[in-house]
Amino acid sequence: MEEIFGHVVNVMLPVLLCVLLGYGLAVFKAPFDTKLFGALVSNVGYPALILAHLAKEHIQLATFMTVLAAAAGLVMVLAILGFGVLKLTRLPIKAYWPPMMLSNVGNIGLPVSTLAFGPEGAAVAIGFIVVVLVAVFTIGIAIPMGKPNFAALAKQPVIYAVIISLGLMVTGLKLPGPLDQSLEILAGLAIPIMLLTLGYSLATLKLGGVSRAMLLSILHIGMSAVAALVLTRVLDLSPKVESVIVLLCFMPPSVATYLAVSQHQPDEAPGVAGFIFVSTILTLVTLPLVLTYWATG
Repeated sequence: MEEIFGHVVNVMLPVLLCVLLGYGLAVFKAPFDTKLFGALVSNVGYPALILAHLAKEHIQLATFMTVLAAAAGLVMVLAILGFGVLKLTRLPIKAYWPPMMLSNVGNIGLPVSTLAFGPEGAAVAIGFIVVVLVAVFTIGIAIPMGKPNFAALAKQPVIYAVIISLGLMVTGLKLPGPLDQSLEILAGLAIPIMLLTLGYSLATLKLGGVSRAMLLSILHIGMSAVAALVLTRVLDLSPKVESVIVLLCFMPPSVATYLAVSQHQPDEAPGVAGFIFVSTILTLVTLPLVLTYWATG
């Protein structure tokens, strides 16, 4: 148990320090262009990361397709359970449903999975990122606004990076050496920038309804546990892949969902921000427990 605890500390502490650094930049009002860094990750970091990991066969094609199914299953389970929770608590569906069903598998899930399970963990997290990214630009926008943004989705380089990677995995072709090395360098942008941006974003959210946020966050953890149980029972997974998927089930709500809510449901934006903030803080407790007692690989 002592060895496992040490491993968990080694996984979580670097992530926490990077997030706290981003939070500190916001507190001390240091220049930090979240739009610029977000675009850099979306347009360069994520695509390079996908090509660097999937093209090198850190995960088999059949396994990756199963991961995509698991990610879609997670969204569906959280959507069903989240809808029920919101009906019981009588909270606005248009504002709270997207963060209930769409988890932060990018900013938190990817670095934690990579540190905990290596390249295979990163490859599994990438599958979840792709599915959640598609969901953010469709149902994540459609629910608060009333219609999906397919045009914005079509402009996401991540989608095309996945298509190219799948083609390489199917054909067995390899990227030329210089291009492969360039992608490795560019892929290094994604994780540190994501963590800094997460910390900065959390510090600048306008929070409201802390008691409600705490209740929703605890319920969200319960929903995550149910989703993890369902997915591990339904899908035939290797022990390591199953552990990564369990870990990813316990990610907090996606910060990206707040953007659509703040634009189209502004009256509910502080409450949603509080929910996201409290849920993210609670991962400091839930993720070490999951890594220690459930997702042990």
